[in-house]
Amino acid sequence: MPANGVCSVGLEVIEDTATYASGSDSAGVSEDEDVQQLFVNGAHRVTSVALPKKPDTRGKLSHQPDEGKQVSDKRYASLPNREQHQQFLTEFLTEVLNSAVFNATDRSNKVLNWVDPEELTRTLDLAIKDEPDTHEKLLELTRATIRHSVKTGHPYFMNQLFSSVDPYGFAGQVLTDALNPSVYTFEVSPVFVLMEEVVLREMRSIVGYPNGEGDGIFAPGGSMANGYAISCARHKFMPDIKTKGLHALPRLVIFTSEDAHYSVKKLASFMGIGSDNVYAIKTDDIGKIRIDHLESEILRAKSEGALPFMVSATAGTTVIGAFDPLEQIADLCAKYNLWMHVDAAWGGGALMSKKYRTLLKGIERSDSVTWNPHKLLAAPQQCSTLLTRHRNILSECHSTNATYLFQKDKFYDTRYDTGDKHIQCGRRADVLKFWFMWRAKGSAGFEQHIDKVFENAEHFTNSIKSRPGFEMVIENPECTNVCFWYVPPGLRSVPRDSAEFRERLHKVAPKVKERMMKDGSMMITYQPIHDKPNFFRLVLQNSSLDKSDMNYIIDEIERLGKDL
Repeated sequence: MPANGVCSVGLEVIEDTATYASGSDSAGVSEDEDVQQLFVNGAHRVTSVALPKKPDTRGKLSHQPDEGKQVSDKRYASLPNREQHQQFLTEFLTEVLNSAVFNATDRSNKVLNWVDPEELTRTLDLAIKDEPDTHEKLLELTRATIRHSVKTGHPYFMNQLFSSVDPYGFAGQVLTDALNPSVYTFEVSPVFVLMEEVVLREMRSIVGYPNGEGDGIFAPGGSMANGYAISCARHKFMPDIKTKGLHALPRLVIFTSEDAHYSVKKLASFMGIGSDNVYAIKTDDIGKIRIDHLESEILRAKSEGALPFMVSATAGTTVIGAFDPLEQIADLCAKYNLWMHVDAAWGGGALMSKKYRTLLKGIERSDSVTWNPHKLLAAPQQCSTLLTRHRNILSECHSTNATYLFQKDKFYDTRYDTGDKHIQCGRRADVLKFWFMWRAKGSAGFEQHIDKVFENAEHFTNSIKSRPGFEMVIENPECTNVCFWYVPPGLRSVPRDSAEFRERLHKVAPKVKERMMKDGSMMITYQPIHDKPNFFRLVLQNSSLDKSDMNYIIDEIERLGKDL
């Protein structure tokens, strides 16, 4: 055995010419015995193993082409074949690594190559055909797809609440696709069922649920996680909904911030509660729920004969990045017996930092939490979780005990068959990429990541406060959303209270956005909110950026908009 403790095995397969009768072994030697000898004698250097030759009972489908046909004629077959696919897959993955990963994240390259929709339609070969393309053509299409796609991993892509190509997350994503699991039963996803339980328990512990107890799931996006929270809350208060449906219910009411994510209203509508029964609570000047208005709306709903059952607070609103006052909301939920949900899809990542987790003080008192690692923690899309302190509520709410999948007489402990608590059946192993990142970085690495992106946001904020022409929408941002206006030199002399100033300012951000996209220099989004005209929203979650990048963003906006 080599010094590194690894058994060096060189195998020379020697085919025995003996034939089989009724499956009996030749010369009294079984294949199992040969295999056992190979592994039991791990301390030996095995140079050859004699294996008896069995007839190929699978026939031509195993590896022999049909008579008169070439292997290339079997492009319809879904099984990888080294001879046919290894070179193609090697070239494909090399192209992906070079063009979609390393070159795409290089600051010297563009974030995107803008092409108008009509021209792109003519440029791209997207037609579906009867006959298969060659491997060369498929590689050409791969390059074209990469060339015309937005490089969301680029340091200067700050357009949405996700970004970056984390190398370990990418590795986990590739492994997920190679294994192609569906996480519903232990028998088909043994590793991932256990992996989910470990990760979800740790996340519940970080939220502050005692000993990490409770329940949780990986969901296809934060919107669906919020929907799961509504479903669980409704079931807890009205369990008959599962069997009797909406006819058994009084008018239910949910309360959430007027600045909350649209998914609360959308999922309430989808689930038959109705968007009119989502009462929007007013926010203060920095985007937080007003507690006085929340309580008055709870009392209004009760006076109308409705049944208030849930408050959906937000920890990191989509635009402003505000954190609702969770402790005060928890007090009201306790007072009026309401389910407290916290949509921390965006801001939940701050829980990983000792310095910034105080932004979510009170979250430990919640009934459920949505937390998306693909946002502030920069895991690959998609990676979203619903966490709850209530054990088994997901199963109680959603299970149907389908006997063709969730049989109770299996030979192993069926409590590991977790899929029946989902409304999905087939479900990706979104946990793997996040678990892989967590093992590669450790909790300490995630804390450093969070501290870095907040540091960048603070530096950017301080820089534009001292830069002529830049004005803050929210003077002191809580999260890494920095919302600001750029006022070009030609607009600075126009009276601020005039209709002309407001109208012209409203057009600045869209025009600058158009120019940056056509240049391919960066992507930052803009929007109005309430009575405020269009402003830029910089969202930072890529910890590879530094102060020089913050300066670049400011200079680029000024360059693109100074003549407006």
